[in-house]
Amino acid sequence: MRSGSVEALPRPHALGAASWRRAWESFWGVLRHDRFAFVGICIYGLFILVALAAPLIAPYDPQQTIMKGDELMANQPPGPPFPLGTTNVGRDIFSQLAFGTRPAFTVGFSAAFFVALIGTVAGIVAGFYGGWADAVLMRLADVAFGIPFLPFVIVLVAFLGPSLWNIVLTMALLLWKDTARVVRAQVLSLRERGFVESARVLGASPARLMLVHIAPNVLPIALLYGSLAIGWAILTEAAVSFLGFGDPARISWGYMLNDAYISQALSTGAYNWFVPPGICIMLVVMAGYFISRGYEELLFPRLRRQ
Repeated sequence: MRSGSVEALPRPHALGAASWRRAWESFWGVLRHDRFAFVGICIYGLFILVALAAPLIAPYDPQQTIMKGDELMANQPPGPPFPLGTTNVGRDIFSQLAFGTRPAFTVGFSAAFFVALIGTVAGIVAGFYGGWADAVLMRLADVAFGIPFLPFVIVLVAFLGPSLWNIVLTMALLLWKDTARVVRAQVLSLRERGFVESARVLGASPARLMLVHIAPNVLPIALLYGSLAIGWAILTEAAVSFLGFGDPARISWGYMLNDAYISQALSTGAYNWFVPPGICIMLVVMAGYFISRGYEELLFPRLRRQ
């Protein structure tokens, strides 16, 4: 009778697979049913398509100085063959805008991945083990909270050299703290739940408990903060490039704004130069907020519309 009861219990790996499957079903369910989250995903999808197809849709190289015979095609107004006009040195603005999508989303998704990964791992370890591990990780989070974000990014990028990956590094070093705090609070509650205790009684190791039984339940929180980090990362890259600390070998939206500012595009009325990259930055930051707003229903069921 006892052996039959034990065999009737679900296998630990089956429970884990079901948990991860339910987590992903909840994730995609929010995207399907929440209009804000759906709009955010559509905005991201549109920009990703532009980034992938940039060599096909951009009529010129973004750093090419366009000549027509002996004439420099500088400060051309929007219209054929320049959809958004040209810069003061004869570069096609539309081509720069299209290629600028690539570094923006390279930084955005890379930073979001590392922020969510580091924050989730730190939060799970701190909440599950407690004790000295919790104290060390949360004190590191306190230190990260005390460091001013943009000055730290500028100083570190200036020290390490202008590079997209150095910007990603600084984002990962500072922004994991928010994810870790919230995940830790959730894990403190989850580790006392019955399903975790049952798995522990069945002989599950601490690593299995954290990976299979706890991690799927904090996945929505990690995705929430990851979606916010995408917008933060793109905004940070634009700010760093605008201040002149970006990678000069890459055309980004921040680089375009910096170039327009130095060339006094506002005073000359060249709105076609700096308004499009500003709108693109605004849209991707809004998309991250829309996606995070959509997860209010998943994380806070009491806010769910009846």
